[in-house]
Amino acid sequence: MNFTLKIWRQKDAKAKGGFETYKVENISADTSFLEMLDILNNNLIHEGKEPVAFDHDCREGICGMCSLHIDGHAHGPSQAVTTCQIYMRKFKDGATITIEPWRSAAFPVIKDLVVNRSSYDQILQAGGFISVRTNSVPDGNAIPIPKADADESMDAAACVGCGACAATCKNGSAMLFVAARVSSLAKLPQGRVEGARRAKAMVAKMDELGFGNCTNTGACQAECPKAISIAHIARLNREFPTAKSEDQPPIHDKRAPEESESHFPCPNRKSYLSIEEYGDT
Repeated sequence: MNFTLKIWRQKDAKAKGGFETYKVENISADTSFLEMLDILNNNLIHEGKEPVAFDHDCREGICGMCSLHIDGHAHGPSQAVTTCQIYMRKFKDGATITIEPWRSAAFPVIKDLVVNRSSYDQILQAGGFISVRTNSVPDGNAIPIPKADADESMDAAACVGCGACAATCKNGSAMLFVAARVSSLAKLPQGRVEGARRAKAMVAKMDELGFGNCTNTGACQAECPKAISIAHIARLNREFPTAKSEDQPPIHDKRAPEESESHFPCPNRKSYLSIEEYGDT
Protein backbone atom coordinates (compact mmCIF):
# COMPACT_ATOMS: atom_id res chain seq x y z
CA MET A 1 0.00 0.00 0.00
CA ASN A 2 1.17 3.51 -0.83
CA PHE A 3 0.22 6.68 1.03
CA THR A 4 0.77 10.42 0.83
CA LEU A 5 1.30 11.98 4.26
CA LYS A 6 0.65 15.63 5.05
CA ILE A 7 2.42 16.10 8.38
CA TRP A 8 2.57 19.19 10.57
CA ARG A 9 6.19 20.27 11.20
CA GLN A 10 6.99 22.85 13.86
CA LYS A 11 10.30 23.56 15.57
CA ASP A 12 8.78 24.61 18.91
CA ALA A 13 5.80 26.37 20.47
CA LYS A 14 6.98 29.83 19.39
CA ALA A 15 8.01 28.92 15.85
CA LYS A 16 5.65 29.08 12.90
CA GLY A 17 4.67 25.63 11.69
CA GLY A 18 3.31 24.22 8.46
CA PHE A 19 2.44 21.06 6.58
CA GLU A 20 5.05 19.08 4.69
CA THR A 21 4.22 16.27 2.27
CA TYR A 22 5.88 12.86 2.31
CA LYS A 23 5.27 9.61 0.47
CA VAL A 24 5.59 6.10 1.87
CA GLU A 25 5.45 3.02 -0.35
CA ASN A 26 5.05 -0.74 0.02
CA ILE A 27 3.39 -0.48 3.43
CA SER A 28 1.82 -3.71 4.64
CA ALA A 29 -1.88 -3.61 5.52
CA ASP A 30 -0.94 -5.18 8.88
CA THR A 31 1.44 -2.34 9.74
CA SER A 32 0.31 -0.19 12.64
CA PHE A 33 0.04 3.57 12.19
CA LEU A 34 3.04 4.25 14.42
CA GLU A 35 5.09 1.61 12.62
CA MET A 36 4.27 3.40 9.38
CA LEU A 37 5.66 6.61 10.91
CA ASP A 38 8.75 4.64 11.98
CA ILE A 39 9.25 3.56 8.38
CA LEU A 40 8.89 7.16 7.22
CA ASN A 41 11.47 8.35 9.76
CA ASN A 42 13.85 5.57 8.74
CA ASN A 43 13.60 6.77 5.13
CA LEU A 44 14.15 10.39 6.16
CA ILE A 45 17.24 9.49 8.18
CA HIS A 46 18.73 7.61 5.21
CA GLU A 47 18.05 10.68 3.06
CA GLY A 48 19.88 12.89 5.55
CA LYS A 49 16.70 14.69 6.63
CA GLU A 50 15.34 15.35 10.10
CA PRO A 51 12.84 12.71 11.24
CA VAL A 52 9.32 13.61 12.37
CA ALA A 53 8.96 13.89 16.15
CA PHE A 54 5.93 12.08 17.53
CA ASP A 55 4.99 10.81 20.98
CA HIS A 56 4.63 7.13 21.85
CA ASP A 57 5.34 4.71 24.67
CA CYS A 58 3.41 1.49 25.32
CA ARG A 59 1.91 1.05 21.84
CA GLU A 60 -0.82 -1.02 23.50
CA GLY A 61 -3.50 1.63 24.01
CA ILE A 62 -2.99 2.11 27.74
CA CYS A 63 -0.61 5.05 28.18
CA GLY A 64 -2.27 7.79 26.09
CA MET A 65 1.01 9.08 24.69
CA CYS A 66 0.22 8.57 20.98
CA SER A 67 -1.87 11.72 20.72
CA LEU A 68 -2.40 12.59 17.05
CA HIS A 69 -5.12 14.20 14.98
CA ILE A 70 -5.53 12.00 11.91
CA ASP A 71 -7.73 13.28 9.09
CA GLY A 72 -9.46 15.62 11.51
CA HIS A 73 -10.21 12.99 14.15
CA ALA A 74 -8.47 12.51 17.47
CA HIS A 75 -6.70 9.13 17.31
CA GLY A 76 -7.89 8.59 13.76
CA PRO A 77 -11.05 7.34 12.04
CA SER A 78 -11.67 4.32 14.28
CA GLN A 79 -13.77 4.61 17.42
CA ALA A 80 -12.73 3.60 20.95
CA VAL A 81 -9.09 3.00 20.00
CA THR A 82 -5.88 4.98 20.35
CA THR A 83 -3.56 5.90 17.47
CA CYS A 84 -1.22 2.99 18.18
CA GLN A 85 -4.11 0.53 17.78
CA ILE A 86 -4.90 1.65 14.22
CA TYR A 87 -3.62 -0.42 11.30
CA MET A 88 -3.02 0.80 7.78
CA ARG A 89 -5.73 -1.49 6.41
CA LYS A 90 -8.13 1.11 7.81
CA PHE A 91 -7.04 3.47 4.99
CA LYS A 92 -7.47 3.08 1.26
CA ASP A 93 -4.45 2.41 -0.90
CA GLY A 94 -3.18 5.68 -2.36
CA ALA A 95 -4.99 7.81 0.25
CA THR A 96 -3.70 11.15 1.48
CA ILE A 97 -3.51 11.21 5.29
CA THR A 98 -3.31 14.45 7.24
CA ILE A 99 -1.51 14.20 10.59
CA GLU A 100 -1.53 17.00 13.17
CA PRO A 101 -0.73 17.45 16.87
CA TRP A 102 -3.38 18.25 19.45
CA ARG A 103 -4.90 21.68 18.83
CA SER A 104 -5.40 23.23 22.28
CA ALA A 105 -3.96 26.28 23.98
CA ALA A 106 -3.38 24.17 27.09
CA PHE A 107 -1.24 21.70 25.08
CA PRO A 108 1.62 23.77 23.58
CA VAL A 109 3.63 22.13 20.82
CA ILE A 110 7.06 20.88 21.87
CA LYS A 111 8.11 19.82 18.39
CA ASP A 112 6.27 18.61 15.29
CA LEU A 113 3.56 16.23 16.55
CA VAL A 114 4.65 16.25 20.21
CA VAL A 115 2.70 18.42 22.67
CA ASN A 116 3.13 19.21 26.34
CA ARG A 117 0.30 17.55 28.28
CA SER A 118 1.70 18.28 31.74
CA SER A 119 -1.40 20.40 32.45
CA TYR A 120 -3.31 17.14 33.00
CA ASP A 121 -0.71 16.13 35.58
CA GLN A 122 -1.24 19.41 37.40
CA ILE A 123 -5.00 18.83 37.48
CA LEU A 124 -4.43 15.41 39.04
CA GLN A 125 -2.05 16.89 41.58
CA ALA A 126 -4.78 19.34 42.60
CA GLY A 127 -7.11 16.60 43.81
CA GLY A 128 -6.99 13.34 41.87
CA PHE A 129 -6.17 11.22 44.89
CA ILE A 130 -7.46 10.17 48.32
CA SER A 131 -5.92 11.26 51.62
CA VAL A 132 -5.20 8.10 53.60
CA ARG A 133 -2.42 6.68 55.70
CA THR A 134 -0.77 3.83 53.84
CA ASN A 135 0.58 0.64 55.36
CA SER A 136 0.05 -2.99 54.52
CA VAL A 137 -2.43 -3.86 51.77
CA PRO A 138 -5.96 -4.38 53.20
CA ASP A 139 -8.10 -7.33 52.27
CA GLY A 140 -9.84 -6.82 48.94
CA ASN A 141 -13.26 -7.67 50.41
CA ALA A 142 -12.88 -5.61 53.60
CA ILE A 143 -15.25 -2.92 52.28
CA PRO A 144 -18.29 -4.29 50.42
CA ILE A 145 -19.00 -2.22 47.29
CA PRO A 146 -22.08 -2.70 45.07
CA LYS A 147 -21.04 -4.16 41.73
CA ALA A 148 -22.81 -1.42 39.77
CA ASP A 149 -20.77 1.23 41.59
CA ALA A 150 -17.55 -0.71 41.15
CA ASP A 151 -18.21 -1.17 37.43
CA GLU A 152 -18.98 2.51 36.92
CA SER A 153 -15.86 3.51 38.83
CA MET A 154 -13.74 1.21 36.68
CA ASP A 155 -15.31 2.57 33.48
CA ALA A 156 -14.30 6.07 34.52
CA ALA A 157 -10.86 4.92 35.65
CA ALA A 158 -10.21 3.59 32.13
CA CYS A 159 -9.27 7.17 31.14
CA VAL A 160 -5.68 7.22 29.88
CA GLY A 161 -5.30 11.00 30.07
CA CYS A 162 -4.44 11.31 26.40
CA GLY A 163 -6.05 14.75 25.98
CA ALA A 164 -8.36 13.83 23.09
CA CYS A 165 -11.35 15.34 24.89
CA ALA A 166 -9.77 18.78 25.25
CA ALA A 167 -8.23 18.66 21.78
CA THR A 168 -11.58 17.76 20.20
CA CYS A 169 -13.75 20.22 22.15
CA LYS A 170 -14.36 23.48 20.28
CA ASN A 171 -13.89 25.29 23.56
CA GLY A 172 -10.84 23.29 24.65
CA SER A 173 -12.58 21.90 27.73
CA ALA A 174 -11.06 19.13 29.85
CA MET A 175 -14.34 18.46 31.65
CA LEU A 176 -14.54 14.82 30.52
CA PHE A 177 -11.05 14.11 31.85
CA VAL A 178 -11.77 15.81 35.18
CA ALA A 179 -15.19 14.18 35.45
CA ALA A 180 -13.74 10.72 34.81
CA ARG A 181 -11.16 11.21 37.54
CA VAL A 182 -13.75 12.55 39.98
CA SER A 183 -16.23 9.75 39.22
CA SER A 184 -13.68 6.96 39.51
CA LEU A 185 -13.06 8.02 43.12
CA ALA A 186 -16.49 9.36 44.08
CA LYS A 187 -18.21 6.04 43.34
CA LEU A 188 -16.03 4.25 45.91
CA PRO A 189 -16.24 4.63 49.71
CA GLN A 190 -12.57 5.62 49.98
CA GLY A 191 -13.00 8.56 47.64
CA ARG A 192 -16.52 9.62 48.53
CA VAL A 193 -15.42 11.50 51.66
CA GLU A 194 -13.45 14.15 49.75
CA GLY A 195 -15.73 14.17 46.69
CA ALA A 196 -16.91 17.78 46.95
CA ARG A 197 -13.52 19.26 47.74
CA ARG A 198 -11.90 17.18 45.00
CA ALA A 199 -14.30 18.46 42.35
CA LYS A 200 -13.81 22.06 43.44
CA ALA A 201 -10.00 21.82 43.51
CA MET A 202 -9.62 20.02 40.18
CA VAL A 203 -12.00 22.31 38.28
CA ALA A 204 -10.31 25.38 39.77
CA LYS A 205 -6.96 24.10 38.52
CA MET A 206 -8.46 23.30 35.11
CA ASP A 207 -9.69 26.89 34.77
CA GLU A 208 -6.35 28.23 35.95
CA LEU A 209 -4.49 26.28 33.26
CA GLY A 210 -6.54 27.81 30.45
CA PHE A 211 -9.00 25.05 29.57
CA GLY A 212 -12.41 26.22 28.40
CA ASN A 213 -15.91 25.43 29.64
CA CYS A 214 -17.99 22.44 28.58
CA THR A 215 -19.87 23.04 25.32
CA ASN A 216 -22.33 20.17 25.86
CA THR A 217 -21.89 19.00 22.25
CA GLY A 218 -20.66 15.52 23.17
CA ALA A 219 -17.65 15.67 20.84
CA CYS A 220 -15.36 14.55 23.66
CA GLN A 221 -17.34 11.34 24.19
CA ALA A 222 -17.40 10.61 20.46
CA GLU A 223 -13.60 10.88 20.14
CA CYS A 224 -12.60 9.38 23.50
CA PRO A 225 -10.49 6.25 22.85
CA LYS A 226 -11.96 4.64 25.97
CA ALA A 227 -15.58 5.64 25.19
CA ILE A 228 -16.04 7.41 28.52
CA SER A 229 -19.58 8.77 28.87
CA ILE A 230 -20.36 12.46 29.34
CA ALA A 231 -22.80 11.32 32.04
CA HIS A 232 -19.80 11.57 34.35
CA ILE A 233 -19.80 15.34 33.75
CA ALA A 234 -23.28 15.45 35.29
CA ARG A 235 -21.87 13.88 38.44
CA LEU A 236 -19.03 16.37 38.50
CA ASN A 237 -21.50 19.25 38.23
CA ARG A 238 -23.54 17.84 41.11
CA GLU A 239 -20.49 18.01 43.36
CA PHE A 240 -20.35 21.81 43.11
CA PRO A 241 -23.51 22.66 45.10
CA THR A 242 -22.24 20.33 47.81
CA ALA A 243 -18.84 21.99 47.89
CA LYS A 244 -20.41 25.45 47.97
CA SER A 245 -22.90 24.66 50.71
CA GLU A 246 -20.25 23.06 52.88
CA ASP A 247 -17.74 25.76 51.88
CA GLN A 248 -14.89 23.31 52.19
CA PRO A 249 -11.33 24.44 51.47
CA PRO A 250 -9.71 22.75 48.47
CA ILE A 251 -7.51 19.73 49.06
CA HIS A 252 -4.05 20.86 50.25
CA ASP A 253 -5.62 24.09 51.59
CA LYS A 254 -4.63 24.27 55.25
CA ARG A 255 -6.72 27.35 55.97
CA ALA A 256 -9.86 27.20 58.03
CA PRO A 257 -13.11 26.90 56.02
CA GLU A 258 -14.09 30.48 56.81
CA GLU A 259 -10.76 31.72 55.38
CA SER A 260 -10.96 29.82 52.09
CA GLU A 261 -12.56 31.03 48.90
CA SER A 262 -16.27 30.33 48.70
CA HIS A 263 -16.89 31.19 45.05
CA PHE A 264 -16.71 28.86 42.10
CA PRO A 265 -14.29 29.29 39.21
CA CYS A 266 -17.23 29.01 36.84
CA PRO A 267 -20.61 29.70 38.49
CA ASN A 268 -22.60 28.50 35.46
CA ARG A 269 -20.77 25.21 35.07
CA LYS A 270 -23.29 23.20 37.08
CA SER A 271 -25.98 23.93 34.47
CA TYR A 272 -24.19 22.43 31.48
CA LEU A 273 -25.63 18.91 31.83
CA SER A 274 -29.00 18.11 33.32
CA ILE A 275 -29.75 14.98 35.29
CA GLU A 276 -33.04 14.61 33.45
CA GLU A 277 -31.26 14.45 30.08
CA TYR A 278 -28.55 11.98 30.95
CA GLY A 279 -30.15 10.09 33.79
CA ASP A 280 -29.20 9.73 37.43
CA THR A 281 -25.62 8.52 37.59
